[in-house]
Amino acid sequence: MAVEKEQYNYTDKQKVYGAVNKELTETFLKKEKFEEDLNASVPKIGYRHLQVFLLFLLCFTAFGFRVNLSVAIVAMTDPSVNESPEIPSYPHWTDKNVVLSAFFWGYVLPQIFAGWAATKVGAKWILICTYAINSVFGFGIPYAAAYFGSKGVMVCRMIQGLTQGFIYPSVTAVLSHWVVPQERSRLGTIVYAAGPSGTILGMFLTGMISSSSYGWPWAFYSYGIIGIIWCFLMIIFGYNSPSENPYISKAEKYYIESNLGHTDGKIKHPTPWKAILTSKPVWALFITQTGNNYAFWTLFSQIPSYMNYVMHFNMKDNGLLSSLPYIVLWILSWGIGFTSDFVINKGILSRTASRKTFNSLGQFLPSIALVVLGFIRPDQPIVAVILLITAVGTNAFHFCGFSVNYLDLSPNHSALIIGLCNGFSQITGIVAPLVVQCVVTNSSDPLQWRIVFFIAAAISTSSAIAFIIFGSAKVQPWNEPEKHVDEEKI
Repeated sequence: MAVEKEQYNYTDKQKVYGAVNKELTETFLKKEKFEEDLNASVPKIGYRHLQVFLLFLLCFTAFGFRVNLSVAIVAMTDPSVNESPEIPSYPHWTDKNVVLSAFFWGYVLPQIFAGWAATKVGAKWILICTYAINSVFGFGIPYAAAYFGSKGVMVCRMIQGLTQGFIYPSVTAVLSHWVVPQERSRLGTIVYAAGPSGTILGMFLTGMISSSSYGWPWAFYSYGIIGIIWCFLMIIFGYNSPSENPYISKAEKYYIESNLGHTDGKIKHPTPWKAILTSKPVWALFITQTGNNYAFWTLFSQIPSYMNYVMHFNMKDNGLLSSLPYIVLWILSWGIGFTSDFVINKGILSRTASRKTFNSLGQFLPSIALVVLGFIRPDQPIVAVILLITAVGTNAFHFCGFSVNYLDLSPNHSALIIGLCNGFSQITGIVAPLVVQCVVTNSSDPLQWRIVFFIAAAISTSSAIAFIIFGSAKVQPWNEPEKHVDEEKI
């Protein structure tokens, strides 16, 4: 009887377990079917793309604010350029270079705080408030020049730099909650590559307005108005994360949150400062960005002078030729972004290998072009222009290298990391011109310019090698400290 009872109990348990397993299997299949149906109904163009478009417009116009003074200051200080004598001019200003550098005085300062704040409280209202201030002071530059002279313009530019220091950390915070890894390269590139295109249009519009009957003040008024319009667009359509958007479809919301692994637009756990500051991939990211920025600012600020004094070809006489390298960079960035996502999603390259490959192309190719440019003779201006286009244009590869690597390492703390790296690396915008000033004592001496290009190429190349050795695209353990601790306990 005991054996029969044991046999009965065993059989009974088997039936129960079988029923439970069957129920679990059915539940799993239903969930799998539900996920498949949701993924199938994810819109090709959705709210995630609207957020990317808003951020693109932000970076696009922000760079217009950055460069419009560089063009307008010619009309501001040269009465002969202005079409009407009623347009004010200030030929007595002797501190134009100081005025132009004032933007960076403020730009470096807020980056770390901006990254921390965007992570903790959300980026939407930080962007709206700071960009509104940026736009108001941009609008006020003509008044500052009239009533307070060059010192007033310096203050306006410093405040613009201070407020724009919040942009990239905050933009990265928004991207970390809206852009899934499968679309990260192309959507991230659209946003980060907005700067060059904004630079092109900013120079063109400012030059056109400054030479018209409206005069240079309207170049600042126009951008001030555009900036305020963007703030209203962000108020209406911008959201920190899908969880805050009441209009997003369930399918798109699930697609984003399931792939990112988080649902909230704010990070509540403590910032792992020690882990971030001692992370080799973060240091590799900082080093490569610093090297890339040094080469970029050398090109951006000094190539026109080189072409004028050494190649005897004044690029200012041809606006299209001056902007062509940046047009090429912007166009290439689109194709490169899709290519990077393709090779990652198809398993051709791992995410880390892809980031290192594209970043290397974005720094090695411009470095080679710079070295060759140093050996070009004054009677080869066309070759020099081609090399200039190559040096600037191929730098587009870095948008799928270190530029999106912040999101790879730590979606939760990417805004803080870009605040650290971008803030300190932008000091090169001040250092690069100073190095040129020390090296180039005779602007017509090609040997001195060759040294400038070699220094820039060496710094860019060595920083790219550091990224190859120490860089990574894997999510770091400190991205979610509590989760990491729980897993260690288990």
